[in-house]
Amino acid sequence: MNNINLISINLIKDNIDNLTTLWKTVAAPLHSYHAADFLEFSQIKNSGWPNRLWFRKDITEENLPQILETIENNPGLVVPYWDIFGSNSNIFFENNGFAIRNQLVAMALKLDKKITFQNNLTFKRVLNEEDAKTWSDIYPLSFNYIISKETLVHNYENVKFYLVHFEEKSIGTLTLFQTGKIMGIHGVGVIPQMRKRGFAEEIMKFAINQAIDADCEYAQLQASALGKGIYTRLGFEDLFLIKNYFLNSNSN
Repeated sequence: MNNINLISINLIKDNIDNLTTLWKTVAAPLHSYHAADFLEFSQIKNSGWPNRLWFRKDITEENLPQILETIENNPGLVVPYWDIFGSNSNIFFENNGFAIRNQLVAMALKLDKKITFQNNLTFKRVLNEEDAKTWSDIYPLSFNYIISKETLVHNYENVKFYLVHFEEKSIGTLTLFQTGKIMGIHGVGVIPQMRKRGFAEEIMKFAINQAIDADCEYAQLQASALGKGIYTRLGFEDLFLIKNYFLNSNSN
């Protein structure tokens, strides 16, 4: 195996590990992380995130009954499928009542030197209940789900949540989560009325600089179609596709 392939395989593993460790970490203080056999899931009450059920290895058709039972007992779980196995095992979902909620592209950036940016924005790490409530209130303006205030309150030390301000008003969010030499960049959001002003890119540059300060070797993220152009422009490279499935209640 050549060195390029080995690097890619390691980056894929690092991306999945950072993401799933984040889900596990935020749910654990709320007693909302569970592991059983081949699957793990985190579901926080009164929150739309993480609420994920995931696997470390490829699945087979024999795994479906336990997956379905777990979701029936914990409604609302989303199942991310890493498109890395070359087996098309996601067909088991599509043939058994699941539908795709969205698709994300896992991406990585090798960190080098810090980036200069305009400093139009200020960044405040969330470390008290008032800021946690503000963060939780504005987050769903950028995304289509809620992250509860309690999730932040129980994870001040575990995860770096930031409120982004412009002219002393809260206009965006950012979450940073480090695993080893990897900095995961998550929850980059700008409220709709403040978009198309370059703020998302400025948030990303701040995040990259924070990762370099933390002595990380790579920044990793999972990009929606809305943000992918910014990340590509900053030098992030595609790793693999994530298909997020949900059990369609209208299916037979």
